[in-house]
Amino acid sequence: MSRSVLVTGGNRGIGLAIARELAAGGDNVAVTYRSGEPPEGFLGVRCDITDSAQVDAAFKEVEEAQGPVEVLVANAGVTKDQLLALMSEEDFSSVVDTNLTGSFRVAKRAVRGMMRKRSGRIVLISSVVGLLGSGGQANYAASKAGLVGFGRSLARELGSRNITVNVVAPGFIETDMTAALSEERQAEIKKNVPLGRLGSTDDIAKTVSFLAGPGGGYVTGAVIPVDGGLGMGH
Repeated sequence: MSRSVLVTGGNRGIGLAIARELAAGGDNVAVTYRSGEPPEGFLGVRCDITDSAQVDAAFKEVEEAQGPVEVLVANAGVTKDQLLALMSEEDFSSVVDTNLTGSFRVAKRAVRGMMRKRSGRIVLISSVVGLLGSGGQANYAASKAGLVGFGRSLARELGSRNITVNVVAPGFIETDMTAALSEERQAEIKKNVPLGRLGSTDDIAKTVSFLAGPGGGYVTGAVIPVDGGLGMGH
C-alpha cells in the first residue's frame, strides 16, 4: 500500500532525491518548500518551518490530499557560515531555529497521527559536520549535532508505539552548494575522504529509503553516516 510521506525542503538537492526515491517505491510523496517552485510530480506545499502555524497548515493540506503522514523526512535546513568572533547572535539563532527547532516542529506535528495509528517512520537529516565540527560553522554544527540527541530521545519515547526515529548524517555531497566551491577546495575535501570522492544525492536517498522501508523496521535511534568514511569513529 502507498504510504503518505512528507519530505521537508524537498524541492531541490538531497530533499528532492529523497522524494523521488520514495515515490519510485510507490509512496505518495508531498514536499515542503520555502521559496521557488515545487518540483513536478509531487504535492508541493509552501511552508517556512520556523513558523508553527505554517507547519500546521502544511500538514493539514497533506492530510487532506493523501492522509495522515506515515513517513516524515526532516530535511529542510540553512547555513549562515561565519567565524565565531564575527558571527551575529541572529546568524546563530536563526540557523538553530530552522535546522533543529524546525525539525522539532514538524516531528511534533507528525507524531499525532503516528501515535494514533501506532506506526510511523521519522528520519532526521543531520550532517557529518554535526559529528566532526567545522571551523566557521559553529551554528550549523550545533544545530546538526542537536538532531542526534533529539532523534535518540524520540526513539526511546516513541518506540513503544512502533515509531522508529533515525538520523542520517551526509558528508560532502554533490549539490549546487558544493558545485560552487573552487576546484582547489573540492580537491582538498576529497583528500580527507577515504573513498576519495564526493557522494551523490542518491546515496542519501537510498539510505533514507532503507530506513523508511521494511528493511529498517528494527532500526531506531541510529545515526548513519553517509560520508565516504570522513567521520568514522563518531
